[in-house]
Amino acid sequence: MSRQACILITGASGEIGHGLIEHLAAGSSRPIITLDLKPLVPELAGRVLQQFTGDILNTQLLEQITSRYEVEQVFHLAALLSTSSEFSPALAHKVNVEGTLNVLEFAQKQGEWRGKPVIFFYPSSIAAYGLPGLAAKSTAKPVREDEFNRPTTMYGANKLYCEHLGRYYERHYRQLAADPQAGKVDFRCIRFPGLISAVTVPSGGTSDYAPEMIHAAAQQHPYDCFVRADTRIPFMAMPDAVAAVLKLVAAPKSALSRTEYNIGAFAPSAGEVEAIVRKSFPTAVIRYEVDVHRQRIVDSWPAEVDDSAARHDWGHAPRYDLASAFGEYLIPGIRAYYRR
Repeated sequence: MSRQACILITGASGEIGHGLIEHLAAGSSRPIITLDLKPLVPELAGRVLQQFTGDILNTQLLEQITSRYEVEQVFHLAALLSTSSEFSPALAHKVNVEGTLNVLEFAQKQGEWRGKPVIFFYPSSIAAYGLPGLAAKSTAKPVREDEFNRPTTMYGANKLYCEHLGRYYERHYRQLAADPQAGKVDFRCIRFPGLISAVTVPSGGTSDYAPEMIHAAAQQHPYDCFVRADTRIPFMAMPDAVAAVLKLVAAPKSALSRTEYNIGAFAPSAGEVEAIVRKSFPTAVIRYEVDVHRQRIVDSWPAEVDDSAARHDWGHAPRYDLASAFGEYLIPGIRAYYRR
């Protein structure tokens, strides 16, 4: 029985999933299937061929997809996010590591069936870094992919390990067996900075203090920022994040010098974000109530990343800088969100 060629997105109901579905449905000749714990919102549901509701830990469900579809690309977005992972580290390991291993095995089997590799996109994070302290952070040059890889959170440890898993499946799978079916996963990974969206509400992530400021101001609610005003990490507007994923996946394999890539766009301090928000919302009430635990985590992340490999290999070039991200995208979009 022939199987229908398609694209699979796990965790499709999240922020990146929304953007990918919109772009892929408009520009790809392949239909999309999704796997998530909850159904897509109605405006997206009509753009996919089939939704599978369930868990990436359910190998029987993955086998069911294998029996029905020939998956050419996997966008593996499903994960337990950073704050939740700190409260439930054992569950985080199960979902983020064992779940990713399941989906990599799924992609390997799909590649064996097809006779050529399946492109596997994996979203990593600046949480994969762990600088030893503020002194190191303040003196470090923009951090390259292979520096300071000592994460301080379960989420970061999960992400870094899964980067290694992906590289293993691509380059070393069953190497002792000299397996002719080795190398059937084409693993491509981006380490994202903090992502800010104008169309979804922040979910309490460790880097969400920037979007939380805007959302609170737009609702005329006071906001207690949980990090110091001098805290600085890289950020990116969500449309640029989605565009980067699509660029990396579309790049010829011969152009890629590595499996994981940093990307960046702008890196304001929390105080600089506050100043921008106050300019647009003059009555905003923004205070600082530092959460020492989350502050410690953010202090271990780079102030800036070196994304020269992504710019050279596959043309990473974010559209939005700090001024345009807030002035043209975030603040108008969030104002419109609350008007609705």
